[in-house]
Amino acid sequence: MTHGSAGDAPAAARPSGVIVTDPPRAEAEHVEALRGYGVATVHEAMGRTGCLGPGLRPVQQDVRIAGTAVTALCRPGDNLMIHAAVEQCAECDILVVATTSPSTDGMFGELFATALQHRGVRGLVIDAGVRDTAELRAMGFPVWSAAVCAQGTVKATAGSVNVPVVVGRQRIRPGDVILADDDGVMCVPRHSAAAAVEAAEARSSTASAPGCRP
Repeated sequence: MTHGSAGDAPAAARPSGVIVTDPPRAEAEHVEALRGYGVATVHEAMGRTGCLGPGLRPVQQDVRIAGTAVTALCRPGDNLMIHAAVEQCAECDILVVATTSPSTDGMFGELFATALQHRGVRGLVIDAGVRDTAELRAMGFPVWSAAVCAQGTVKATAGSVNVPVVVGRQRIRPGDVILADDDGVMCVPRHSAAAAVEAAEARSSTASAPGCRP
């Protein structure tokens, strides 16, 4: 098990099969402040950066979340490392799952959501498939996914937890801020969280001034 700095290592330098414990996370006050703004507002305020694109869609409606990223890198059709990632999740985190090549298999469902909800995790962002969507909505666990598919998975091959991953051409590091709502998902780098709060506040103030467009 690897500790600490592997979460910031470049992709080419990362070993496979690593689990990084307790990576640095964005300050809770900044996460909570950003939670008050929509994805579109923060995206525009940050110079139109950080958007994970149109490929991730919510399985629910009228939900907005913000939290710190715990990342899992899985083989396609294999959810073994989601099990490992659950153990690294804490209250106010958001689990972010990527695969080493494209996959639409249903890698996540009600059982995983129950375990994460018990830990106080705020939601899931997955660049692959999910299933049990009716149950996920009923239990109030927010999910943004690239696909919905009943096809199951195996638990055979190790990946990594809390290493940088790429989703929608955006690099996401463990501890970065993830924002998600009906418009999609975006990432604010951990070191930019305070600046993002200031920028979102400034944009919102300008937009609400008399004679100004939102």
